Amino acid sequence: MSFATLGLSREILQAVEDKGYTQTTQIQQSLIPAVLAGRDILAGAQTGTGKTAAFVLPILQKLSLEFQEGIHYPKALIIVPTRELAKQVKSQVSAYAKYLPLKSTVLYGGSNIRTQALNLKEGTDVVISTSGRLLEHLGQKNLSLESIDYLVLDEADTILDMGFLHEVTQILSQLPIKRQNILISATLSGPLKRLADKMLHRPKLIEVDSMGTSASTVKQIVYPVQMEKKTELLSYLIGSRNYQRVLVFVRKKEMADMIEQELNLSGLKTVAIHGDRSSGSRSRALSDFIEGKARVLVATDIAARGLDIPNLEIVINYDIPHVVQDYIHRIGRTGRAGKKGLAITLVNEKEMIALKDVERMMGKAITQERLDGYAPEILKEQKGARKSEEKKQKVDGAFGKKKKSSTATTKKRKSTKRDAFKAWDQVKTKSDEDKRSKKGRRK
Repeated sequence: MSFATLGLSREILQAVEDKGYTQTTQIQQSLIPAVLAGRDILAGAQTGTGKTAAFVLPILQKLSLEFQEGIHYPKALIIVPTRELAKQVKSQVSAYAKYLPLKSTVLYGGSNIRTQALNLKEGTDVVISTSGRLLEHLGQKNLSLESIDYLVLDEADTILDMGFLHEVTQILSQLPIKRQNILISATLSGPLKRLADKMLHRPKLIEVDSMGTSASTVKQIVYPVQMEKKTELLSYLIGSRNYQRVLVFVRKKEMADMIEQELNLSGLKTVAIHGDRSSGSRSRALSDFIEGKARVLVATDIAARGLDIPNLEIVINYDIPHVVQDYIHRIGRTGRAGKKGLAITLVNEKEMIALKDVERMMGKAITQERLDGYAPEILKEQKGARKSEEKKQKVDGAFGKKKKSSTATTKKRKSTKRDAFKAWDQVKTKSDEDKRSKKGRRK
C-alpha cells in the first residue's frame, strides 16, 4: 500500500519520499489511520517493522493542522527507555517534519542538562525523552506537560523491564486527563497489561504479529559450544566467514569489555557500548561501527535498545539474555525494513534450558549446527541415575513386567525378626547340649 492512500499531507509525503520509502509496512497500514482517528492504541510491533514512522507521521500531521504561526510549546510527548533510542526517534521526527513548521527536542541523561533547558526555552512542539531526565527537567521547571495532547510510550515492555514504572507513573500524574495515548511494545507482559489498563481508555488493539514472534526475514541458527571455547568460536565465525559488520550481544558489561579486548587482539577491530561508558564514548563507538571503522560492535541489551544500524546483516548472541523477551529485541536489529538478516546464538551446556525457554516463547525450534572442535561431546542417554548400558533390565508389557529368565533362580526371602529369634534359639539349644555333654564326661 502506498503512503499516499493514508490521508497524509503533501509535505509529509515528500519527506517520506526523501527517505526512500515507497510502500507501507503492515504496522503502518494499521496504526496510521487509527492515530488519525484519535483512538487510544495498544500496539504489538517488532523492531524493524517501521513502527516509529507509524506513530510519528500521523502525530505530525495532526500537529501541523493545529499549528499557530510562531507559537511553539510541548504538545506531543514520546517516552523511550534509552538514550540511543531517544536519539534515533529524534532523528526520524526531524526527517519527517522536514517540510513542516514544527520543532522537536530530545532529552536524555549523560548530556548537559543546561543545554537541553535552553533548547526547551526556545520552544518545541514534540519532546522525545527518557523518563528519568524528563523528571529532572520537570523538577527544575524547565517545561510543563499541561498542554500535552499526544503521549507515546515506545518499547513500553523495556521501560518496565528496566524498572522505570514508578517514574512513568509520576509523569502520568502531571499530564492532562484528556489526551490521546499510544502504547507500543514487542511483548505483552502482566505488568504491561496493568499499565495499559491504567493509562488507556477503550484502546484499539493492533497486533501485526503475535507478540513474542520474530521477524520472518531473520534466519536463526544455534551453535552448541563448550563453555571455555565460546570467545574462540566467536572469533572464528567472524574471521573465517569474512563477516564485515557484526553486532554481538552479551548480558554483562564485564563480558563486553573482555570480548572487545580479545577480538582486538585477534585482529578484528572491535568497539563496545554499555551502561558504564559515557554518552560520548557510546556515540563514538556507534559512529565508528556505522561508518565501517570498526568491524564488530559488542553491546549489552540495555545499551543496544533502540539501535538502528542501516543494512546490518548479522547479529550474534554471545549468550541468551536474562529476560527471554530480549531475544526478540536482539535479533530485531537485523532483517529490518524487509531485508534479510542472520541471527546466530552461541549456547553452552548450561544454557540449553534457557534456549528451550526462547523456543517455547517463539513457538518453534531453532536450527542447530555443530562445528567440530567447538561443540561439546554428545553423551549417551542414561535411563536412570544408577543404571548403565550394561546393566539394563529387560522388561516387556505396558507396565514394565519383567521377562522370565531362561535359568530358574530361587529368590532369596527377606529376613525378619522371627528369623532372628529362631537363629538365637538354635544357638542357645546347641550351647545347652554342649554343656550337658561336658558334664557327662566328667562323671
